[in-house]
Amino acid sequence: MMHTTPIPARTRIKICGLTREADVDAAVAAGADAIGFVLYAKSPRAVSVERAAELARRLPAFVTPVLLFVNEEPSKVIAACAHVPGAIAQFHGDESPQQCLAATAGGTRAFLRAARIPLGDAAAEFDLVEYAHQYSHAKAILLDAHVDGFGGGGKAFNWSLLPTNVASHLVLSGGLTPANVTDGIVQVRPRCISLAVDVSSGVEATGPDGHPAKGIKDADKIHQFVAAVRAADALLAQNPFHV
Repeated sequence: MMHTTPIPARTRIKICGLTREADVDAAVAAGADAIGFVLYAKSPRAVSVERAAELARRLPAFVTPVLLFVNEEPSKVIAACAHVPGAIAQFHGDESPQQCLAATAGGTRAFLRAARIPLGDAAAEFDLVEYAHQYSHAKAILLDAHVDGFGGGGKAFNWSLLPTNVASHLVLSGGLTPANVTDGIVQVRPRCISLAVDVSSGVEATGPDGHPAKGIKDADKIHQFVAAVRAADALLAQNPFHV
C-alpha cells in the first residue's frame, strides 16, 4: 500500500482597500491571491466603480478582484460587478441572505459575507455556526471585529473564542498585521474547512500623525505580511491540529 504525505494547506491572501496602481502592483508581486476595492462612499478607502475597474485591469490571471459593498441596492451591486470582470462581491453591512442572493443573480456570482464579531469576551456569544448556516450560499464567511460604522475598523477580536467546528470556509480579518497574522492563522484554521486572510490597515503606510495612511499601502509591509502567512502555513504543516 502506498502512503502519501498530506499536501500542506496554503492560506490565501487578500489585500483590501487599494486605491493606487503602485499598491496593486506591489500586492501582486508579493503573492496576493485577491485585491479588494471598497465601493462604500463613507470609507476613507473608497474608490468609484470606474476607478476599481481601472485598477483591476492591472491584475494578472488568477488574481481575483473583490468589490466591497455596504447596504447597497442589489441593482447597483449587479451593475458594479459587471464593470469588473471576474469580481467577487463582499457584503459588509446588514444584508440578509435574500438580499445577498438578489444582488448576485441568485448566487451565480460568488460572494463573501462579513460577520461582525464582538470585541472582548462577547465574541463567545456570537453564534458563528448558525451565521454560516444562514449564509450557506456565500463562498466564505469573513470574520471582522464589530466596531462602530462599517467596512472594517482595524480592530482584532479574540480568535480563541471562536467555535472549533465551523463547517464553512472562513476569511480571517480585523486588525491583522505582519506581527499577529501567524498566530491568527494557527489558532483559527483548525476550526474550519479552510482559511484565508484579509488585511487592509495592517499593511498601510504610516502617516505624519503616526497612524495608518488610509488607502496608501506600504510595499515592505505587504511582503512582510505574506512572509508571516507562509510562516503560519509551515507551522501548521508540522502540527495541523494546533489550536
